Amino acid sequence: MTAFIPYGAYWSTPFARWQGDLSHLHAMEFAAHVTRKALAERNIAAEQFDFAAYGMTVLQKDCFYGTPWFTAMAGAERLAGPTINQACATGARLLSTAAGEIALGGAATALVVSGDRTSNGPHVYYPAPSNPGGTGSAEDWVLGSFNHDPWAKGSMLDTAENVAHREGIDTAEQHEVVLYRSEQYQKALDYDRAFQKLFMDGDFEVPDARFRKTVKVLHGDSGIYPSDAAKIAALRPVRPDGSVTFAGQTHPADGSAGMVVVSSAERAAELSPVSDAARIEIVSFGQGREDKGFMPAAPIEASAKALAQAGLSIGDISVIKSHNPFAVNDIAFARAFGLDWKDMNNYGCSLIWGHPQGPTGLRAIIEMIEELVLKGGGYGLFQGCAAGDSALATIIKVS
Repeated sequence: MTAFIPYGAYWSTPFARWQGDLSHLHAMEFAAHVTRKALAERNIAAEQFDFAAYGMTVLQKDCFYGTPWFTAMAGAERLAGPTINQACATGARLLSTAAGEIALGGAATALVVSGDRTSNGPHVYYPAPSNPGGTGSAEDWVLGSFNHDPWAKGSMLDTAENVAHREGIDTAEQHEVVLYRSEQYQKALDYDRAFQKLFMDGDFEVPDARFRKTVKVLHGDSGIYPSDAAKIAALRPVRPDGSVTFAGQTHPADGSAGMVVVSSAERAAELSPVSDAARIEIVSFGQGREDKGFMPAAPIEASAKALAQAGLSIGDISVIKSHNPFAVNDIAFARAFGLDWKDMNNYGCSLIWGHPQGPTGLRAIIEMIEELVLKGGGYGLFQGCAAGDSALATIIKVS
């Protein structure tokens, strides 16, 4: 059984740089607040869903209750489902989970949402009675995860340096990617953000922590600074013997995104808020894992598997979107498939608009769908790396 996405039945908040405009909001409560409003605007009743999955990667207070708490806050008190965490691949994994449930006949109309707040991440204490004096151990959930892979024994930055060294990727090419990706993102802001307004509120009202009043209105993503070629060229690599500068990597962020997944094209047409809507079909998924400490290259294997499962070649793909925490990601991917990295990530990517982790992939997939519609249809490939040198890719067809 194939799964479909009703055209327009998806949404994303603006992404805000961490410790910025969304840092005061509980991620799950905020995602529920946004979802309730998004469904109402699309005339989709919460009672129509028979499956839900919520994706998160950063602990929030009371998050043990997971998806059932989220759906209750979103207005679907009888709706249950799993809580998903696959680090930065969480967005694509949510689609895979919903599509799998539909394929097994367990659901016909699924809601998938992800929200994360990298701001103000929790500090976790683990009791350890066997330690001297019973002293426990602790970790900073966000920064600790960025800086230490317990298996590869390195940081996220180290994985980018490993791939850059193996593939011969220098700082100059990474900076070239950053400047070009910034130009692509600017296209999404043309004509008063016409592209982004296809899936994001033009005037996004930021609530207070109790969701009682609006404290600010965002007109798009927050905390993105214009790229300056001269300033970027003056940056030195973060590692003394490395190639990756602060410009060559993304910034942590806060935000949420959601999507409806259904069992048939007919059901998708019913739930689409757009008449004569495009047909959006989820075609395949692929998972991959690279050598220890080479995370940015993992999407190569995942994408090859997704293409093979769909019976397609890379030449059949009209639109490619990536989760690219490092410019290295896109260069390595393009070289592996014989592509020009300039042909990827039109209208934006996580390298520029930031990385709230869980919802990152969902937003990229939404942008991919809208670009495919603008192109008149075709196949789109989303791929993104994740912690543990892993990756997930998905192929979607728009007609």
